[in-house]
Amino acid sequence: MPHAIADDGAEIAYQVRGAGPALVLLAGQANSHRWWDPVRDRLGAGRRTITLDWRGTGTSGPTDRELTTRRLAGDVAAVLDDLRLECSDVYGTSMGGRVAQWFAVDHPRRLGRLVLGCTTPGGAHAVERSTEVRRAMVQPDRGAARRSLLDLMYTPAWLAAHPGPTTVEGDPSMTPQARRDHLRASDGHDAWDHLPQVLAPTLVLHGADDVLAPAVNAGLLGRRVPGARVEVLPGLRHAYFHEGEEVATPLVREFLG
Repeated sequence: MPHAIADDGAEIAYQVRGAGPALVLLAGQANSHRWWDPVRDRLGAGRRTITLDWRGTGTSGPTDRELTTRRLAGDVAAVLDDLRLECSDVYGTSMGGRVAQWFAVDHPRRLGRLVLGCTTPGGAHAVERSTEVRRAMVQPDRGAARRSLLDLMYTPAWLAAHPGPTTVEGDPSMTPQARRDHLRASDGHDAWDHLPQVLAPTLVLHGADDVLAPAVNAGLLGRRVPGARVEVLPGLRHAYFHEGEEVATPLVREFLG
């Protein structure tokens, strides 16, 4: 598996599949590139899809206490450098959507089109998940915590028909410290003041019933990013891109062209 070298010398593992226009897919917090496995082939048909393992996941280097979403955007740029790609479309979901915001701000000439999924602008202007949701995710009973996470990701009907395991439950190879570093980076995200600088055509996608990253944030991003198009998908939760693939994937492919 190839590795890019970040500015600080960290090794960033990445994966390339297919041929055609480049599309970088950015996973959620505490997840590796496996996040995209169920939808990657159909989403990337006719394209060259590029995924990466965030620091602390997969075969990438370790995290540290200085980890931020803006720094992770630099890791995305390092992967493009290693591939000698001047420009790519980018689709980021959850924490990956936060990283994608910084990539759009810091590397505008390297970005074609931007898709932000189930994410928030961060900071004081974002609408955060409730205290109840946070507690449910960190309860000491690991089985109960897993069930709570899955309930935030998928509807009960979908879970009944697909007992799992799923690819969005976190990378099991992560250390507890790496999980904390990811949480700190994601919680510390705040791109609000910079979002009007985004030049790329932007699509914002969100599940209407998402309470992990409350759906109201889609409208906030849509009003903050110039010319952004917003699509809120009824009846779907945080993993809208998986459960609602039959709706979400065509929207993304049509937008990217």
